[in-house]
Amino acid sequence: MVFFRTARADANPLAARTRWVAGPVTTTPNLAGVLALIPVRDGTLPAGALEVADECGRRSLLVGEQVAHAAAHLGGEVTCSEAGVFRPGAWAAALATALADEPVIVLPASPDGRDLGPRLAAALDRPFFAGATEVSHRTVVVPRDGGRSMHTMPAPPAFVATLQVGVRGTEPVHEVAPPTARELGLPSLGSSRSVSDAEVLQVLAPDAATIDLAEAGRIVGGGAGLRSSEQFDQLARLGAHLGASVGATRVITDRGWVGHERQIGTTGVVVDPDLYLAFGISGAVQHTSGLGHPDHIVSVNTDAHCPMMQLADLAVVADANEVLTELLALLDGSDD
Repeated sequence: MVFFRTARADANPLAARTRWVAGPVTTTPNLAGVLALIPVRDGTLPAGALEVADECGRRSLLVGEQVAHAAAHLGGEVTCSEAGVFRPGAWAAALATALADEPVIVLPASPDGRDLGPRLAAALDRPFFAGATEVSHRTVVVPRDGGRSMHTMPAPPAFVATLQVGVRGTEPVHEVAPPTARELGLPSLGSSRSVSDAEVLQVLAPDAATIDLAEAGRIVGGGAGLRSSEQFDQLARLGAHLGASVGATRVITDRGWVGHERQIGTTGVVVDPDLYLAFGISGAVQHTSGLGHPDHIVSVNTDAHCPMMQLADLAVVADANEVLTELLALLDGSDD
């Protein structure tokens, strides 16, 4: 966004006032030889695609799945290449040959753009500028010091860059010309594996012991009703049996029995599990305000009238330490 200063004449022409009017960013550099490379998944343009197209003078190459559908949302000179499922390593190798004569290639700094961009730069043996805010064949503007300053540098003869998402406005698309189909020889899924690339072999479930507490689906929580650190260790063992993460009240973290990253409440982590098992937790508002909306709550406490017992779907009036010991005896026995 830039601002234009205009003068407004009043009855007294000497009393002209200055006002600032917001207007769209427009750039008019010589963009010959600047190409927007846009990876497409399932016919959907990634974030920042329109900005990159504008930055490159609406000269774009769309690569991926159902690219003709995605091209309907771009204006200017659009070339399409159907390449199947995103494979950054294979694509970079093929694009390095197909785009060897393109001196400046700009991708959106979307997840796929950030993955493909540096691979392509390496395949072309060119400099790579990550997260640029302005790109032309003459200059490149990149952030420094965590974005607190901008550095303008002369552009090398040939390079690859990613453009930050949201750094400039986009011009409205009034007319969309039919895209040009171009065969780049990009391998689709299931074709030749001559180019090394990452493949998803297995998706592993997160480890309940190390997962961020805010993302845990099951949590066992311990409070002041647990008499010792040994009892809290038993709670952790119970969590391992149940595939549950371990949480605690502030009393427990202040005692040093577990780190503060495991504290649930207003001064800790806000959670929203499917199942919350509370052992020896009275349910002070500082704790319950961090519980979100669990689907099921089980509370074990000697005080049948404490707030946590009132919130519970299943309230067990008993000593939490004794219940823990009995549960572990049963579970450990079932493992034999």
